[in-house]
Parts: sequence; C-alpha cells; structure tokens
Amino acid sequence: MIQLINKMKRNIFGRNSGIWFFLVILVIGGCAGTHQSTQDEPLPPPENANPLVAQLIIDGNGLFAKRDFREAVWKYEAAINAQSASGEAHYNLGLALTKRRLYSEARPHFEKAAELEPFNTVIWNAPPFRRYGTVESSTSTSAPDGHVGHQH
Repeated sequence: MIQLINKMKRNIFGRNSGIWFFLVILVIGGCAGTHQSTQDEPLPPPENANPLVAQLIIDGNGLFAKRDFREAVWKYEAAINAQSASGEAHYNLGLALTKRRLYSEARPHFEKAAELEPFNTVIWNAPPFRRYGTVESSTSTSAPDGHVGHQH
C-alpha cells in the first residue's frame, strides 16, 4: 500500500511538477489581490426600516430583478419619501437609475447612501459608485470620452 502511494506521488508530482507549480502559483496569485466587496444588485431593507419602507424596498428589488428599472425607481423614490435616511433606498435608487443610464441623476443618491452608511462596504465599493469618484471629492473627473461622471 505504501509503495502504491509513493508511486502515485511520483506520477502526480514528478513528471508534471511544472504544471502543479504553475497551478499553485496561479491560485495563490489570484487570491493575493485585494478583494473589495462589490455588489451590482439592490440591497435588502435595513432591519430598522419601518414596515412601509421595508415593503417598498422589497417591491423595488423584485422589480429590479425583473429588469423593470422604471418601476423600481418609483418604489425606491417612495421609500426615500417615507424615510429619507435610508441609505439602502438611496443606493438602490442609484443602481436603478444607473441601469436606466441616468448617471447624473444616480450620482447624488450614491453619495447620499455613502453619507448615511459610512461603514457599508457594499455601498462604498460597488462599481457604480466607484465610477463617480469618492464622496469626499465634490468635483467630477472627466472620462476619456469627455463625459463627466460616467464613461461609455
């Protein structure tokens, strides 16, 4: 039995050691980069949301999942009207507006979400939000195509 195990080790690691070495380096290299929490999906309602706001966010998320971004926008706006301090509603509204390519309308909602939820890494690291720069920066940077605040 021991001889069989040693023979298997030689076959696996002996002749193909270069391949195994490459695979190990590839896996280690892939995991070594900095990982940021990202999400391109709407956030669920916060635990402390009032029932109306929670339901509006849930309804908006359902519409978002169905790719009905126009209706989702209305639900998230209604949630914000009912509880303006909901970072999740602002973030979700920003996502839905981004899906509708209304970038200049989305930006203030991403900024408000980040202001309301300073420790929420999904909000701070989401690709749509990073596209607009940092919240601390009040100026937009021009994209290579000449647009401000977004790229094509």
